[in-house]
Amino acid sequence: MSVKTGRVLQLIDHDFEDLELWYPVLRLREAGLQVDIAGEKAGETYRGKYGVPAVSEYSFRELNDKDYDALLVPGGWAPDKLRRYPEVIKLVQAFDAGKKPIGQICHAGWVLISAKILAGKKVTSTPGIRDDMENAGAIWLDEPVVTDGHLVSSRRPPDLPQYMQEFLKVLLG
Repeated sequence: MSVKTGRVLQLIDHDFEDLELWYPVLRLREAGLQVDIAGEKAGETYRGKYGVPAVSEYSFRELNDKDYDALLVPGGWAPDKLRRYPEVIKLVQAFDAGKKPIGQICHAGWVLISAKILAGKKVTSTPGIRDDMENAGAIWLDEPVVTDGHLVSSRRPPDLPQYMQEFLKVLLG
């Protein structure tokens, strides 16, 4: 995989896990990549579980997976909301079909479950959704970061350094 546009899409909804959204965004921007934040509505302020705000630049409806090299899904309670948008499910499926890197951490696995892309894939997540991941056909591992092809998954905030090192490795080849 080589970066074509240098653009990464970060999904957002209310009650995201603050560090799981902002650490990857800042780390990727620090690496010189453009990270666009998209929510249900463009220009809306979303608040994390601990109150840290983030403003969406785009709405899900105006996105095209072809404009991006990779996708990030944050954890927290946002994934339970994100998986209810048909546009989000279609985006995840398109990134998966294109074998573009998809990063998911903590509860973000719920979105990939709803997109039905985990059968036979090795992943990790917060242990709280292990059963959900396995019931979706995934092979769950209790490791800080697990990579299976273009899917990069991680457990929780303390694993962010390993998660982003691996995500960048997959993204940049």
